[in-house]
Amino acid sequence: MIQAVKKQTEPGRYLTSFDTTSLPHIFTDVLVLGSGVAGLRAAIEAADHAEVMVVTKQLARESCSANAQGGVAVVLDSNDSIEAHVKDTLEVGCGLCDENAVRTIISEGIERVNELMTWGAKFDARDGKLLYTREGGHSRPRIVHARGDATGAELVDTLIAEAQVHNRIHILEQTYAVDLLTRDGVCHGAIVHNATKGRMMVWSRQTILATGGAGQLFRETTNPSVITGDGISMAYRAGAILMDLEFIQFHPTTLYIAGASRALISEAVRGEGGILLTKDGTRFMPNYHPDAELAPRDVVSRSIIEEMKRTGETNVYLDLTHLGREVLEQRFPRIKALCDEFDIDIARDRIPVRPSAHYTVGGVKTDLDGHTNIDALFACGEVACTGFHGANRLGSNSLLEALVTGKRTGAAAVGSLRKSSKTVLSMSYSVEKGRASAIDIPDLEMALRSLMWRHVGVERQELGLVTADERTDLWSKYVIEREFEGPVGWDLQNMLTLAKVIIHLAKQRTESRGCHFRSDFPNRDDVNWKRHSTLNRSSGEVKGV
Repeated sequence: MIQAVKKQTEPGRYLTSFDTTSLPHIFTDVLVLGSGVAGLRAAIEAADHAEVMVVTKQLARESCSANAQGGVAVVLDSNDSIEAHVKDTLEVGCGLCDENAVRTIISEGIERVNELMTWGAKFDARDGKLLYTREGGHSRPRIVHARGDATGAELVDTLIAEAQVHNRIHILEQTYAVDLLTRDGVCHGAIVHNATKGRMMVWSRQTILATGGAGQLFRETTNPSVITGDGISMAYRAGAILMDLEFIQFHPTTLYIAGASRALISEAVRGEGGILLTKDGTRFMPNYHPDAELAPRDVVSRSIIEEMKRTGETNVYLDLTHLGREVLEQRFPRIKALCDEFDIDIARDRIPVRPSAHYTVGGVKTDLDGHTNIDALFACGEVACTGFHGANRLGSNSLLEALVTGKRTGAAAVGSLRKSSKTVLSMSYSVEKGRASAIDIPDLEMALRSLMWRHVGVERQELGLVTADERTDLWSKYVIEREFEGPVGWDLQNMLTLAKVIIHLAKQRTESRGCHFRSDFPNRDDVNWKRHSTLNRSSGEVKGV
């Protein structure tokens, strides 16, 4: 069905000018944006009943999921229980978890992990029995892992292999999702930019966002370069409700050495017995929490920051030398290889570490089946916010959530197909303020990332948040409504859009809870703030975007 021409005039609604009558068209039943664990699991589920197209920003294997080291938190050991896992998740979530979401995901996660193993995933085992490790906030070892410290790669490879079995799944790589195509509260697909073919319209009866988080907003991050908050930002422009985006989790231990990217040093290292030391060799975590190195991530990150302030050093040290060379080579081959590149022998030398932005706890508000407030638009994985994590994610719960909600979202999207029809909207849009060729994009992007790290990082306070708000408001005036030529500029617009939202919510929440810590409001305030933060574009609360 072709609907009549309609020119959209809302400022800032789309990042690029377009006219649907002059661009190539692609049609699919279900469009999945993103190729991490959540997106691939959704695609596999939907492909049993529908044609599915997976659009991914770079190559299919390039995602946060593929970089995940630690493992999957799941109740498979007879000494563990669903109730214990639920209790740990609720405690770390600091009063903001949706208990139904917690119970559902933890319960269904058992079947999802067993399913992965039937598809060929090989988790580390000894004498036929799975090996478990413990991470921060967990009361017992329940983390299954693969290839030592390459669990995410094993999951992604398994899911891609399973997806390739389905002739209904088509993966379009090196294709940037620019914006969601919407009219009257309904999503009809996306405008995308392929590296060789340019802009195209992808029309879909149902669309699933699975684009990951926004770690690249911060100067120090474990996330790969593709993780720039695109999905959350395009959902915001389309009118989706966002939730709890002030909660950004900072991983306590990333490699800190000149010339090295802020590569993750898995929490599983501490789970296996690694300890944190100051430069003079003093162990400090027992002074901050009874669980020491296995305290929740927000506690460990803030403790490291405090020690850096106290000593005047730029990092602390992670000591694994007591674990033995053979154990380290078998359990952490990727971490060993990384450190070897910088002449750090982890069996002999301490690893310099400090916190980095790691996981976007909030996101597009959804239910457990991925429904958003926009018809025919779903979201799952890190881009979404189900209430599972509350105010702080429990280690290795993310891959679990991606598997469960990916499956549920794929099923829900297919279930909604009968309510939709193949529609082509004849529509156009013009970016009014002209092109942005005069803007030094790399310089502004680095300025933004540095600003976010300084003022919206592990510790926050009013003056810094006001400074960040004013600076991003200024930048927004000459960035948000300009027209850029391609993905580099669109990344900057998405990052600036989402930064404004995070700053607004962080300034608004005048308490400390989970991974949101206000030094000027250091206590948890259940009277006023035991509630979720939500907003969408129509609320008009965020200036400049």
